[in-house]
Amino acid sequence: MTATTINFVRHGKVENPDHLLYERLPGFHLSKVGKRMAQATGRFIADSPQLNTSVAVFSSPLERTRETAAEILAPLNTVREARGEQALELVTDERIIEARNEFRGKRIGYGEGALWRKDNLKLVRNLWKPSWGETYREIAARVHAFAMEKVDEFAGQQIIVVSHESPIWSYRHMLETGRPEHNMLLRKTALASITSITFDARSHAVLGIAYFDPAKDVR
Repeated sequence: MTATTINFVRHGKVENPDHLLYERLPGFHLSKVGKRMAQATGRFIADSPQLNTSVAVFSSPLERTRETAAEILAPLNTVREARGEQALELVTDERIIEARNEFRGKRIGYGEGALWRKDNLKLVRNLWKPSWGETYREIAARVHAFAMEKVDEFAGQQIIVVSHESPIWSYRHMLETGRPEHNMLLRKTALASITSITFDARSHAVLGIAYFDPAKDVR
């Protein structure tokens, strides 16, 4: 049996002093803590005999994921070069971008422009089936299309994919339960965490899912 593993990494903490829902807005970068989180995950990957065999690194086009991927690529490429292997370069893909959200730019909290105003909350009818933007089913479908393409392209190998909480968890939930709909408050996708999904390269069946949280103690 030939297996392909896709290691989905959530980006690190973002600098967001105004507490905005940034969604796909440009200009949101890793904070100092977020950079340290990404570095911790990068070291974890580089030190792992399995993860450091990854042959490609992808990320969503947003700044926070590209910056996280850069902190992963640096130590990974050091290991690869020590083995006489070619350095990897980051490739971006729109299919693993953050979910579309009509609340983007809203401030978390109360007052003018805040998310919890009554006119905004009218859109929140069901936490299991978002009514304020892209549905979990749409999110999982685009991630699945990306994943199946990469399972075929990198049969028998490992790759790293830096994405966002909602795409990673919606896809995992679909694979584990048959449906992507879920309660967002129950996600297990910490900042800079790794969700490793192993597929049979021929049948595309899921062989296993593992979860790691290398940055849990980073402050």
